[in-house]
Amino acid sequence: MPVPVELAPKHADLEQRLRSLGRLLVAYSGGVDSAYLAWAAHQALGPNMLAVIADSPSLARTQLADAVAFAQEQHIPLEVIPTAELDRPEYARNDASRCFHCKDELFTVMEAFRHARGFDAIAYGVNLDDQGDFRPGQQAARQHHVAAPLLDAALTKQDIRDLARSAGLRIWDKPASACLSSRIEYGRPVTREALAAVEQGEDALRALGFRQFRVRHHGEIVRIEISRDELPRALDPARAAEFTRIFKALGFKFVTLDLEGFRSGSMNALLRPEDLLRAG
Repeated sequence: MPVPVELAPKHADLEQRLRSLGRLLVAYSGGVDSAYLAWAAHQALGPNMLAVIADSPSLARTQLADAVAFAQEQHIPLEVIPTAELDRPEYARNDASRCFHCKDELFTVMEAFRHARGFDAIAYGVNLDDQGDFRPGQQAARQHHVAAPLLDAALTKQDIRDLARSAGLRIWDKPASACLSSRIEYGRPVTREALAAVEQGEDALRALGFRQFRVRHHGEIVRIEISRDELPRALDPARAAEFTRIFKALGFKFVTLDLEGFRSGSMNALLRPEDLLRAG
């Protein structure tokens, strides 16, 4: 399928920007944005690009496996590198700046990798729509001089999905999925145990056939968000009993279903204005 006519200028702009970056590392997570960026960089640069995925306890194993599988399907060169954001006290304490410290760890590791391998630049998959949300990780990217070619080409999330679909990429309609740490309420320390409970809970929801959801960790309480179009099935009494069984087995004392449904970044609603100011 050819590039949609209305997106042809943005697509051409993206290709030009990618070629101008020289030998390029792409910060890759397997989500739609980074997957399309990695694919486009490979199309534009061939062997002069490398996708890099950071492996840590905050990356779900299903996400890692799917990201690796997509890269293999598209013959995108990929390297998995370990990151240790969980060892940073400023990350583990889980305040409003957590995402900054996560991305600071990622780009510090990638910068050392870039120097060691002789690459010219690093790029990541931030898009135009991301400018309307609270995302302190973008501040870390700016401090590390990481390129943002999707943003610079003025591509929105929907533009990227449309371009990925026109390219025949199976990830074009993949549900959005942030790191597991984003499921833990601010102020509650990020631990391996909490991350494992979230991951196992989300694996269970996936096994039940749900597609877009989040497991929000509030200590003894788990708050399950499921997309509104799937919510009627989740409200079935038999399904509610199954949720209770699954999540109590994971250590939660109270199991709740959020009647507002899934919404990205809902934990940010808990932040006070002064928290946002301190996080930049």
